[in-house]
Amino acid sequence: MRRGVPWAGPASKAVVAVDWQRYAEQMAQLARDLVGQDSVQATLDAIASSAVKLIEGCDAAGILTVSKGRAVTLAVCGDMVAESDRLQGELGEGPCFDAARRVDGERLFRIADMTRPQPSWPRYSKAARALGIGSMTGVLLYTEEENFGALNLYSRRPGAFGADIEAAGWLLASHAAVALATARTVDQLEHALDTRHAIGEAMGILMERHRMSEDDAFGVLRRISQDHNLKLRDVARQVRADHPGQA
Repeated sequence: MRRGVPWAGPASKAVVAVDWQRYAEQMAQLARDLVGQDSVQATLDAIASSAVKLIEGCDAAGILTVSKGRAVTLAVCGDMVAESDRLQGELGEGPCFDAARRVDGERLFRIADMTRPQPSWPRYSKAARALGIGSMTGVLLYTEEENFGALNLYSRRPGAFGADIEAAGWLLASHAAVALATARTVDQLEHALDTRHAIGEAMGILMERHRMSEDDAFGVLRRISQDHNLKLRDVARQVRADHPGQA
């Protein structure tokens, strides 16, 4: 992606066209790398770092998620990202929020020149300029009711992301969205299996020590969970911790 062919664009500005064959090869390798990550966080980190590595002109990248208006930075590569995310969440405005709210199906946004006034986000754009953000583009990775995630790319200079670069970013985000969805699913399945295993061991301990039936043992765990407002898996883990020799 870093290798390209320059061409003369408007106002004689040198723009770097994407070497699509090379980019396709890099995307294929990235897809294999993402699938090989062993956790959701590792997948997110790989997505952010790959964006900076593969996207021409990208100085920093991050993955932002918003749940019911609360912004959380999931992955960062480069400076300015975490503060940009924090500002959008704190101010309740910014390109990520607008992209998530759009109803026309468009999932990509671009700020070609952050040094110019941005009437849609006056407070955010002023703070973003102070951070040294010259231009910005991003792609939504998912939207779920009030929740959304976005891959955001930053450059210190205006006009860094043209149509070719945006298309490349879109391809990267498409791979990232699939990998992220898979990673989230795997993580959820592993978590569910761990929880079931913990509950099963705790039930076995209660059945052995107190001569309970399976239903009675589960009923005890559930009652403790409800009475103390604890998650069932946490109750099970405590039972195992209290009886380490029987776990």
